[in-house]
Amino acid sequence: MRKTRAKSRPILPDPRFNNVDVTRFVNNMMLDGKKSIAYQIFYSAIDIVQERLKDENALEVWKKAVENVTPQVEVRSRRVGGATFQIPQQIRDERKTSMAVKAMIGYARKRNEKTMADKLAGEIIAAFKEEGASHKKKEDTHRMAEANKAFSHFRF
Repeated sequence: MRKTRAKSRPILPDPRFNNVDVTRFVNNMMLDGKKSIAYQIFYSAIDIVQERLKDENALEVWKKAVENVTPQVEVRSRRVGGATFQIPQQIRDERKTSMAVKAMIGYARKRNEKTMADKLAGEIIAAFKEEGASHKKKEDTHRMAEANKAFSHFRF
């Protein structure tokens, strides 16, 4: 890039759990700048998770769910000669969590439960148990990287 890297703005911790990762998750979930509604949805989903998994701490379940859907490698397209190769590469830590959070929220929105809190709770529990659409996306990403391992010598 010609210009300097963009400065990352500090993210304040959320009011209930005092956790920066929760705020980052809520910021990704938020639509049209309605952060208070996004917080309500997230906290309701956490309460639903606590209700369904009584012996577990709901925030720890959420953290483990995000960790379970976090990919370690991804494939990037690179043109060599006339052909385009999918080259597996390691992912930076910020991008890993960003991809995991976006996958969880995206697949939660596509679920068939009634409210967004129910959808999100269902996706969190599925990811915690290492099943569901967001975990499948991680597995597919890893499988794709494994299949294209032969092209890793074209790395940037």
